[in-house]
Amino acid sequence: MLVLPMYVALGAPSVALPVIGRALAVPFGATAWILAAWSLTSALAMPVAGRLLVRWSPFQVLVAGVVTLAAGSALAGAGPTLSVVIVGRLIGGAGAGATVIAVFAAATALPGRQRIRALGIIAAAGATASGCGTLVGGAVTAWLGWRAMLAIPVLALPLLLAALPSRRALTGSGSGERNGSTGRLGSVGRNSSTGRNGSTGRNGSIERLDIVGAAVLSVLATSLITLLQARSVGLPAPVTLVVAATGTLAAAGLWWRVRGTPDGFVPRRVIASPGFLAAGFIGGTVFAGYYGVLFRAPSLIEQATGGGPLKAGVLLVPAAACSVLAARLVGTFTDRFTGWQVSAGLAALTVVGVLVVALFTGPIPIVVGTALTVCGFAGSQAVLMSLAPDLVAAADRDTAQGLLTFMNALGGGIGPAAVAGLSGIVPVPVALAALAALPLAGLVLSLTRHPPPTAAPNRV
Repeated sequence: MLVLPMYVALGAPSVALPVIGRALAVPFGATAWILAAWSLTSALAMPVAGRLLVRWSPFQVLVAGVVTLAAGSALAGAGPTLSVVIVGRLIGGAGAGATVIAVFAAATALPGRQRIRALGIIAAAGATASGCGTLVGGAVTAWLGWRAMLAIPVLALPLLLAALPSRRALTGSGSGERNGSTGRLGSVGRNSSTGRNGSTGRNGSIERLDIVGAAVLSVLATSLITLLQARSVGLPAPVTLVVAATGTLAAAGLWWRVRGTPDGFVPRRVIASPGFLAAGFIGGTVFAGYYGVLFRAPSLIEQATGGGPLKAGVLLVPAAACSVLAARLVGTFTDRFTGWQVSAGLAALTVVGVLVVALFTGPIPIVVGTALTVCGFAGSQAVLMSLAPDLVAAADRDTAQGLLTFMNALGGGIGPAAVAGLSGIVPVPVALAALAALPLAGLVLSLTRHPPPTAAPNRV
C-alpha cells in the first residue's frame, strides 16, 4: 500500500505536463525535469537508505522516507514557479527512494520462492500505480487542478498507519538479523564483533556514511541528466560546458573514491561482484525505455485524439493493467529459465514497445507500445531485485539493493531527459526510436551474461 502514492507520483504528472508548461509559461521540454527530478533523487536516496539499514530498522527508514515524501510533494503542489516545483519533486523523490528501499528490505529477507512472490507483488503494485497514475493524474488535473495532482503523495502519511501491524516484521528484517547477528542490540556485524566495515550493528554502529562518495555520485548523476536536457531547456553553451566539466570531474572522483575507499558509499567489493553491474545496467536501460515512453505517450494521445489529460489517462489504463499480468508471469518463467534469460525477454518487450510508440500513430498503437514497456518495467524490477541477494555476500545485501535500485531509477531519470533533449533536435518519433537503443543494449547484455560457476543458484 505504501508504494502506491509514490508510484502514482511517477505517472500522474506525465498527463499534466502540457498543462503545467502553459500554467508556468515554460517550454514543454523543460517540464521533463518534473519527472527526471523525482527519479534522480529517489535513485540517489536508495543507496543512502541501504547504508542506513545497517544502523536503523526498515521501519525507521520507512517513517523517515514517508515524512520526506509528503513534505516534498506538498511543496511541489504549492510551488509558484517551475524551479520551486522541481525542488519539491527533488525532496519528495528522496523520500520515495528511502521508502522503496525499506519495503524491499523486508521483502528480500524472505526465503527464495516467497521472496520472488513478494517482490512480484511490490513490482505489480508499483507498475500498476505508475500506469494508473495517468488516469489519476488526468482526473485530478481536470477536476482539482495540476497542483492537487502533484500533492497526491501526501496521502502516504495516513497510509503509514497501515504499516503499524507489520512493525515487528519491518523492525526485525534488517541486515543484522538476516546476516547472522545477535539481534538489534549487540549485532556482531559481518565477520567479527566490529564487522567488516567496523559496524557494531544498527544500534551502536561506528560506521560513518561516506559523504564524499555520496556527493560525487550525486553530482555525476545530476550532471548527466542536466546535459541530456540542455537543449530542451535552452541551457547556454558556457553553462553546458561547465556542467560537462563538472560531470567529468565527478566521474573521476567517483573512480578515485571507489579505489581508495573500498568500504565507502560505493563499496568496491559490491560493484566487483560478478553480475552486479550487469544487473544494474540491464535494469537501468529497461527503466529508461519505460519512463521515456511514459513521458511522451500522454501528449501523443492528446494530439491524436484532441482530448485532454483525463482522456489520455483513461486510454492508458489497459497498459497499466498489464503490469499485474507481467508480475504474475515472471514467477512462472523463472521456474523454467534463469533470471538473465527472463530479463532478456523483458528487455526485448521494452525495445518493441518503444519502437511501436515511435513508428506508429494513433492512440491504439501508443497504448499497445506503452503496455509492452510496462511489462518490461514490472517484470525486470522483480527479477533483478530477486537476483541481487545472490550476487553479493549476505552482509552486503542492503547496500547492494540500494545501489542496484539506484542504477534502475537513474535509468528512469535518463529516459525522459533523453527524449526531451533529442526532441529539441530531431522529430519526436526519431527521438523515441533512438531511445530504443538503451533497452536494446540491455537485451544484448542479458543474452551474453552467464552466471559464474561459483555463483548462487541460476534460477531466481
